[in-house]
Amino acid sequence: MRALMHTLAKVLLPIPLLGLAACTTPQERAANVQAEVEQMMVTYGPACSKLGYASGSDAWRSCVLSLNQRDENQLYDNYPYGYGYGGWGPGRWRGGRW
Repeated sequence: MRALMHTLAKVLLPIPLLGLAACTTPQERAANVQAEVEQMMVTYGPACSKLGYASGSDAWRSCVLSLNQRDENQLYDNYPYGYGYGGWGPGRWRGGRW
């Protein structure tokens, strides 16, 4: 019995430790969000500028966010089961999916 407990401890103990190692610090999460925002500005900024918004203005930032949200909505609407999950729910009933 003791050998079994020792073996289980060797096998099961690393699992939570791996989970903790996978966690990111607040600084890493902030850096990831900053990189995502910069990518959105590079992707959608020129289009918003062409639409007449002054680069860096609140309206321009709102335009960047709106275009990003539009593309994300299209991505999830084209997902086979709607909104990235395979279950049944309200997402399956709207938009003539039934």
